Amino acid sequence: MPIEKKANPPGPQIGPQKKRRGGTASEYKKSLQEKQILKRFYGLSERQFKKYVKETLLRMGKVEDVANELIRRIEKRLDNAVFRLGFALTRAHARQLVSHGIFLVNGKPVNIPSFELKKGDIVAIKESKKSKPVFKDLSVSLKKKETHSWLSLNKDKFEGKAIGEPSLQEVNPPAEISLIFEFYSR
Repeated sequence: MPIEKKANPPGPQIGPQKKRRGGTASEYKKSLQEKQILKRFYGLSERQFKKYVKETLLRMGKVEDVANELIRRIEKRLDNAVFRLGFALTRAHARQLVSHGIFLVNGKPVNIPSFELKKGDIVAIKESKKSKPVFKDLSVSLKKKETHSWLSLNKDKFEGKAIGEPSLQEVNPPAEISLIFEFYSR
């Protein structure tokens, strides 16, 4: 007996079938999408991301470019710096490595992924952790690694240094920052 393909999906057939509406997206939808894109790009929770945006909005009169300020604050997180330096393959991996206490900042162990680096801070892998399997091929991958201008990398010692400030132009985030501020300003 051949299987009969029906026009409607399975389930109760009450009333006319609703179809997805096309057309232009609302302003709210666009700003929500941009927020979600940037939040997922950096692997932040809604609470963390909202905190960064709200703090940046409070500084609106004190800084020239609020979009640059938001990106600067998020980029200077320890988990992001570990990723940018090439010590981890992804931001989620970097976050996990930081949480496990594998890195030193200025010679002191730090296991808080949201720790904000300052100019002059040195991020290094603990000596006892350098022999871990996760860092087995690190010297090879670091040889090919190009870091951002605000970070310098010592490929022999497996350490990086914050030598400046991250900029919006260099980072080139995948989202429209102004729409994110619009979303949180409602």
